[in-house]
Amino acid sequence: MTQPSTYSVPCIFSHTSFAAPLKVMVPGSKSITNRALLLAMLADGTSTLRGALFSDDSRHFAQCAKDLGFAVETDEEACLIRVTGCGGTVPKKEASVYVGSAGTAARFLTAFLGISSGTYHLDASPQMRKRPMGPLLQGLRDLGCGVNCKDAPDCFPFTLTSKGFCNTQATINVDRSSQFLSALLISSALSPKDFTIRVEGSHGMAYVDMTQHMMEQFGVSAKKLSANGQTTFLTAAGQRYKPLDYQIEPDVSGASYFYALCPLLNVPVQVANVHFDSLQGDVEFLRILERLGCTARDLPEGILLLPPKSGSYPGITVDMSSCSDQAITMAALAPFAQGPTTITGIGHVRFQESNRMEAIRTELTRMGIRCETTDSSVTIWPGAPTPSLVNTYEDHRMAMGFTLIGLRSPGIVINDPGCCKKTFENYYEVLENVLCNFFPTC
Repeated sequence: MTQPSTYSVPCIFSHTSFAAPLKVMVPGSKSITNRALLLAMLADGTSTLRGALFSDDSRHFAQCAKDLGFAVETDEEACLIRVTGCGGTVPKKEASVYVGSAGTAARFLTAFLGISSGTYHLDASPQMRKRPMGPLLQGLRDLGCGVNCKDAPDCFPFTLTSKGFCNTQATINVDRSSQFLSALLISSALSPKDFTIRVEGSHGMAYVDMTQHMMEQFGVSAKKLSANGQTTFLTAAGQRYKPLDYQIEPDVSGASYFYALCPLLNVPVQVANVHFDSLQGDVEFLRILERLGCTARDLPEGILLLPPKSGSYPGITVDMSSCSDQAITMAALAPFAQGPTTITGIGHVRFQESNRMEAIRTELTRMGIRCETTDSSVTIWPGAPTPSLVNTYEDHRMAMGFTLIGLRSPGIVINDPGCCKKTFENYYEVLENVLCNFFPTC
C-alpha cells in the first residue's frame, strides 16, 4: 500500500477527565529483535524468536543473515522468526550484504564479519552511509581485519577482509554510539582466548546493559570492570551461545509515544505487557513522566500511567542519556509545560538517523516555539505552536514524536509519515484506532 506523503494530525485535546485508561498494544522491540537475531546466528542450533518486530530494520537484518548463508524462516502474521546458527561461523566465506538504514544491523554485522574468516562486502542506504562507523572499524583494524572503504573514509560501503582474532583486546570509543561497544561485545565470545574491550568516551549505557543481559540469556557472560575511572569488559574464552525459544518484549520506545499522551491529553494510558523490569532503557522515560506529575502503577497486564492531578505539568531539567531516543518525545511535550524544559546528555543524537538536536530546534522554531541548543542539551520554552508542516528528515522518531504536538495544537502536518516503517510501520493506524476508540468525536 502506498504511503501518503503527508499526515494531518487531528487536534483532539479537551479538558475532560477520563476514568478508564486508553489501552494500546505495540509491536516487539526493535533493539531486542535485532540483538536476538545476531545471538541466534552465533548459537549452535535453531532458535525461535517470538513476538519479533517486522519493520524495515529487522527485515534488512534477516535478509543479511540469509545472504550470509544462514537458514532463516519468517512468519510475519505470527511475529515469529526461526534462525539456525552455526556456532559462531559464517556459512559463506564471501558475500555481499545490504543493511539499509538499520544501525544495529550495520554495527552488529560489521563486528561479527570483521572477526570471522572471509571477505565481505557491506553497503547501506544513503542515510546510513552518513552515520559514523569509524570507532568500530578502527577496533576491527586493531584486531587484524582489513577494511577497504570505497567512498568516504570509515563509512559505508566497505569491504572487510577478516582473519579472525589477531589480538586479545580492543579499544572502542562510544561518544557517538554505544552500538559500537554492543556489537563487539556480542562477537567477543568467539575469541579463542579471553578478550578485553577498553571503553573510551561517554554515553548512556542502557543499551549495553541490555546487550549484556541478552548475552547471558543466550549463555555467555561478559564482566564489566571499573577501576580508576576506566571501564573494561572481559569475556572469558570457552563460552558458547545456545539456541533458545525466546520471547521478545513489546517495544518500549514505541510505547513511550502513547504514554506521553497521559500528561499531554490528561488521560490515563496502559500499554499491554510493558513493565518496569524491561530490558529496554526507554522504560526510564516513564520515570521522567512521573516527574511531570504522572503516577505509574505496574499491573500484571502492563504499566498504567495516570495523568497529573492538576491537569498540567511543569517544565523540568532532565538527563536523558539513558533514554535518548525519547528526547524528541520530551521535546514535543515541552511547549505545553508550565515552564522551560531542558534536556541534557543527548549530544550523541546529532549522529543518529538525523541530526536530532538541529531537527528539534528547527521544527520547534518554525512553530514559533523558542528553542536553544548547546553541544549536549536543548532548552525549550512553553508557547502555543502555530500551524506547521513538520519536516521529518527521514527520521522515524521525528515523525512519531512531533505528531504528538498536533494532537494538542491544530494545523500540524507531518511530512513523509512513511519513514515510520523503519521501526513501527503501522504507527498512524494504531494511533488513530486508539484515539478514535477513546475519543468519540475524533
